[in-house]
Amino acid sequence: MAKKVKKEEVKPIFRNEDADITVENRLKALYRLQKIESEIDKIRIIRGELPLEVQDLEDTVEGLKTRISKLEDQQKEYEFEVSSHKNDILSHQESITKYKSQQGKVKNNREFESLEKEIEFQKLEIQLCEKKIREAGRNIDSIKLNIGKCQTELTEKQKDLEVKKAELEDIIKDTSEKESVLEQRASEEEKHVEDRYLTAFKKIRGNAKNGLAVVSVDRDSCGGCFNKIAHQRQMEIKMHKKIIVCEYCGRILVDESITNEIDNEEI
Repeated sequence: MAKKVKKEEVKPIFRNEDADITVENRLKALYRLQKIESEIDKIRIIRGELPLEVQDLEDTVEGLKTRISKLEDQQKEYEFEVSSHKNDILSHQESITKYKSQQGKVKNNREFESLEKEIEFQKLEIQLCEKKIREAGRNIDSIKLNIGKCQTELTEKQKDLEVKKAELEDIIKDTSEKESVLEQRASEEEKHVEDRYLTAFKKIRGNAKNGLAVVSVDRDSCGGCFNKIAHQRQMEIKMHKKIIVCEYCGRILVDESITNEIDNEEI
């Protein structure tokens, strides 16, 4: 069973104090304002999630560029490491050549064996450098593979971004002028609505998922929440003697005489 809006929550919002402005005119002004705001809502719905999609794609593209840049820096570090180890190998080979030359000049076995140990040590250093070069090479290959994947994804995302941007630009181009006109029209219409009613209108509209603060009675039901409206209450709505809100959802209710008149106007 639908929960009714407490009367004390509704009454303070809509007081009919200004005798120079009829309730009917207030209702017309509010319903007209609702129509304009609903047209603005439609335009923004057409744009939908495109601005967010464009922003997400831009963030993704920037993220991929940053990722590729970091991978390229890592690749350079490993390439520098390979170059450094190759230079070390040359240095160790020079040492081996030097020690072998010295072996031909030694006078005893102890000196010869000492130089032989140095030569073996240099050979081990060369083997260690070669191992590190192979490891760095594998890392470089892995990084190149990741860079390739990132670049492929980046190309795809950039294409998607171009398409989404073009779609958004087309929609903005097609709707921005109309939206601007409607926003100006809404601002002008707000001048014909007293502050307290405008505040209440915006509050109700902000709480409504569909943005409807003013709705018509349709098939004996509220046009916002679709709950049944008592016959006596419908009669009061048609009399235009006071502003009546739905006791279930709090929306302002208007009858078909007002909706028919305003709907025939050009917004």
